[in-house]
Amino acid sequence: MSDDPEVGRTVVIDGVETNYHDVGEGPVLLLLHGSGPGVSAWANWRGVIPDLATRFRVVAPDLLGFGRTRPPAQQTYDMATWVAHLHGFLDALGLDRFSVVGNSFGGGLALRLAIARPESVERLVVMGSSGVPSAITPGLEAVWGFTPSFDNMRRLLDIFAFDPARATDELAELRLAAATRPGVQEAYSRMFPAPRQQSLDRMNIPEAELRAISQPTLILHGRDDRVIPLSNSIDLNALIDDSQLHVFGRCGHWVQIEERESFIELVSRFVAEGGRP
Repeated sequence: MSDDPEVGRTVVIDGVETNYHDVGEGPVLLLLHGSGPGVSAWANWRGVIPDLATRFRVVAPDLLGFGRTRPPAQQTYDMATWVAHLHGFLDALGLDRFSVVGNSFGGGLALRLAIARPESVERLVVMGSSGVPSAITPGLEAVWGFTPSFDNMRRLLDIFAFDPARATDELAELRLAAATRPGVQEAYSRMFPAPRQQSLDRMNIPEAELRAISQPTLILHGRDDRVIPLSNSIDLNALIDDSQLHVFGRCGHWVQIEERESFIELVSRFVAEGGRP
């Protein structure tokens, strides 16, 4: 058994060894991470998994090409590929009823799950989510255009967090080490190629499909997010009939980190108590 907390359990999906965390008991809560360099399920959710696992069975996979889920070197990446891998993961674990929390890129995947599997997704939570048309921000351009160096990673952390005290040298070193494991940067550089506005546009979901989402939906966003604009969440709130929008002031792209206690409380009550936070 590995001493690395990023390493959890393994399931093989279409020949790809897929790393995931599966802790706690109760209703299933699926956590989908974002798309930053060096990201993994553990890096994204480590601060909230222990608390959420006191009420739920928390399942958090490393999505295709991220963390310890390493496909072949020639793997191509697009939304259809990520969605297919995620569906395969759910089927392999036999998860047929669950609520889902998606962060940023993972929010777009969560929306697609709600649309494709309305009988499976009970409640939907997205934060700083992709999925609606928007102009790419300088922050997202920097995230997807990352080239490995300590200084570049340090600058990215300053973009992610509103409070600079959260963007420590130690965190930058940890994320840089994860981003430069063999094969990781090579895969990452193929995921969101320039022109990156086109990469973002390919994540858009047709308006009619978003309007058809019927699950109770909780939308979270940091007012001062420099990666995904607040307007994304305002648009989702307008399109999804049974949705609520919570905006956090003095908060950037990391709601689950910067507003950790509020995030845990809101998500726990929303999922456990009939779709109302």
